[in-house]
Amino acid sequence: MSIPTTPFGAALDIASGLVSPEGPLQERRLSDLRGLYADEAAFEAAVADGDPLVYTVSAAPVPEEAGEVPFSITTIEPGDVAGELFMTKGHWHTAHEGEIYEGKAGRGGLLLFDGARTRWIDLSDGAVGYIPPGWAHRTVNTGDQPFRFLAVYPGAAGHDYERVLERGMGARVVRTQDGFELQEVAS
Repeated sequence: MSIPTTPFGAALDIASGLVSPEGPLQERRLSDLRGLYADEAAFEAAVADGDPLVYTVSAAPVPEEAGEVPFSITTIEPGDVAGELFMTKGHWHTAHEGEIYEGKAGRGGLLLFDGARTRWIDLSDGAVGYIPPGWAHRTVNTGDQPFRFLAVYPGAAGHDYERVLERGMGARVVRTQDGFELQEVAS
């Protein structure tokens, strides 16, 4: 158990995507998302051609443990791999916990999957998405600018990324002439 957190105020710099005071800053490059994109050849070519930054997570200095409520800003860059839009890894919570995301800048959304059903929630500036316990979730940039959102979750929620690699998310989000669409996949 860590030292108890003391009260503090925080600033969310939406223009930069940073939280202050700062906690951990995590960067995910395309190579960190191996196994998630449908077109493996296009994925490997994009990694070899510079391994672009896909997303960053700027977290407040709040421990991920029971009783705490961590929060962070995630920024997903615009882009795609063979039409499949840039996204976060996605995860299930290891504890039966919910989560809230609020869109802050750009256009994107939440792809949710409970093992049988897939749902989509648009997240533009000010829109809030509620993620119930038991639903895997991933965020996707559907626009042509960086997409930023605030995440608030119980500290003991835990993150299971391997389960998403094994079971998928029920759908892929791909670019179309008019924007994007969900393409259902067998799980």
